[in-house]
Amino acid sequence: MSIIKFETIESKLIKYKEQFVIVDSDLAQLYGVETREINQAVGNNPDKFPDEYIIELTKEEKTELIKNFDRFNNLKHSTVTPKVFTEKGLYMLATIIKSKIATETTLNIIETFAKVKELSRNINAIMKTEEEARQKELANKSNKILEEIIEIEPDILADDEDGEIVETTTKFEFNLGFAKVSRSIKKIKK
Repeated sequence: MSIIKFETIESKLIKYKEQFVIVDSDLAQLYGVETREINQAVGNNPDKFPDEYIIELTKEEKTELIKNFDRFNNLKHSTVTPKVFTEKGLYMLATIIKSKIATETTLNIIETFAKVKELSRNINAIMKTEEEARQKELANKSNKILEEIIEIEPDILADDEDGEIVETTTKFEFNLGFAKVSRSIKKIKK
C-alpha cells in the first residue's frame, strides 16, 4: 500500500486543541467527493460520531481558520461552520463511505497519522535521553520512518542520467509542534 505523500497529508493536517485533525472540505478533496457528501454521511449516522470523533467548529474558530489558511477563503461568506475529523473520526468514516478511492484514501491517511505519531514519539525520546547510543538508535528509526513517509519518486532519481547521485539528505525541523521535513538530492556530472 502506498502512503499519500507527506507533503499532501501534512498540508491538510491542522493542529486543533493538541491533536491533529482534517477539515471536512480537505477530506472531501482527498476523497474526490463534495463536502456535502461527507457531511451527509455523518448526518445520516450521528450515533457513530461522538464528540471526540468529529468536532463542529465555532464561528470564532471558523474565522481563525480562514485567517490562518488561505485555502479556506471560500468559507468566508458561508453560513455553514466546518467540521474537523480526528483520527478516530476517519476510522469511523471509512466504515460508512464505501467507494474504492475513499477507502484507499482513508487507509493511507490513517497510515500517515500512525507514522507521524511514531516519528513524534521518537523525536521526543531523542530529546529526553542523554545516552548517545540510544539517541543514535532513535535517530536511525526516525530516518527510516521519514524515508517511508517521503517516498522518492524513481522518475526523479532517473531524471538526470548525466549525473550520479552521491548523497541524499533527510532533515527535519520543528514548527508549532509538527515536524517539517525535506529531502535533498545532490548530483554530480559523470
